[in-house]
Amino acid sequence: MAEKLIHLIITRQDSPDSTPYKEEFKIPYRPGMNVIGALMEIQRNPLNAQGQKTSPVNWESNCLEEVCGACSMVINGRPRQACSALIDKLEQPIRLEPMSTFPVQRDLSIDRSRMFDALKRVKAWIPIDGTHDLGPGPRMPEVERQWAYELSKCMTCGVCLEACPNVNAKSEFIGPFAISQVRLFNQHPTGMMNKHERLEALMEDGGIGDCGNSQNCVQACPKGIPLTTSIAHMNKETTKHAVKKFFFS
Repeated sequence: MAEKLIHLIITRQDSPDSTPYKEEFKIPYRPGMNVIGALMEIQRNPLNAQGQKTSPVNWESNCLEEVCGACSMVINGRPRQACSALIDKLEQPIRLEPMSTFPVQRDLSIDRSRMFDALKRVKAWIPIDGTHDLGPGPRMPEVERQWAYELSKCMTCGVCLEACPNVNAKSEFIGPFAISQVRLFNQHPTGMMNKHERLEALMEDGGIGDCGNSQNCVQACPKGIPLTTSIAHMNKETTKHAVKKFFFS
């Protein structure tokens, strides 16, 4: 009886400046495998479909339970997490590509610096005065805590940027995730102290005004974060801030 095989077509790139190319692999099937497991099998025995020795495929992963966001890639044309992509639920041949929104470092490994730069730009953190113990912060009502927890699930995976048509090489749009993080920190009892700074950042070039409302982001988000709801809320908040600034500055 013939051995069951998994057929993968992987877009590879040897360095950030080299030309991408496709390489095919056929590896033994095991029940319950995910895409990361298939890549590990190639790493263990790097032979392509023609039986030729090749270099192991480069990719990133950490948690293997859809929390870290590191293993984002395009699988069969859809940006998603490789750790939660089960082989049994994927059509073969399975096509793996790096996300095109980000610079490729090597093979499926990308540079997500633009996301971390966007978080710095909107001050997506709660500043404190020094390192001494300030005591417990103000408590959040349970209803607010529940929706804030949903927004806090963002793992900076980049899938929403890959799915968004407004994020491209010609655009400086910070992306849906950063806008949602502004909503999270602006509603925090302590984070409210820097609310205006974050709103000002959203009103700059590449901010919320560059959102085309395609709503691809909320459909692609692996954590089910209500990104479009956050964008609508921050649209209202930035408009109110602009009106107040115009009349009362």
